[in-house]
Amino acid sequence: MNTAQILHRQGHWSGPSETCKLDYTERFLRRKKLTTEGGMAFLVDLAQTTSLDHGDALELDNGRLVQIIAAEETLARITCPDLTRLAWHVGNRHTPCQIEADHLLIQHDPVIEHMLEHLGATVEKITAPFTPEGGAYGHGRTHSHEHVATAHSHSHSHSHSHAHSHNHAHDH
Repeated sequence: MNTAQILHRQGHWSGPSETCKLDYTERFLRRKKLTTEGGMAFLVDLAQTTSLDHGDALELDNGRLVQIIAAEETLARITCPDLTRLAWHVGNRHTPCQIEADHLLIQHDPVIEHMLEHLGATVEKITAPFTPEGGAYGHGRTHSHEHVATAHSHSHSHSHSHAHSHNHAHDH
């Protein structure tokens, strides 16, 4: 079975490729067996857990590329005259959100949808690819900067000490 250990971000690769459709949750991975749309099985074995984006490509050990496609999934399309206020409430709950000019998209979540309706939103269930905002620190789900082996990667040193002393003497 072919293995993919190199990730090329969208816009940093070219050439023919296989395709693999994954929903938002499936695109967050480190090691997983996947199958292309053409039926070819391969193993993703990245150094760190990462969030794959629509248009990224995984490079197999034989040099072939597999393009990642955001699969359609059940989403909530949220509209409201005060969309900015609703976006704040969605973000305050750390809910992944795709922001469009006239609506927000979130993964189907009855609790969040109910809250938004009580804030004046119209919520419509749709099926579409989900490509939410990455967040202030990159791709949004790693909670730190990227450590994935990419075609443009370089090493980072993060050594530091956790040593400290504790004085537990008690006067009695």
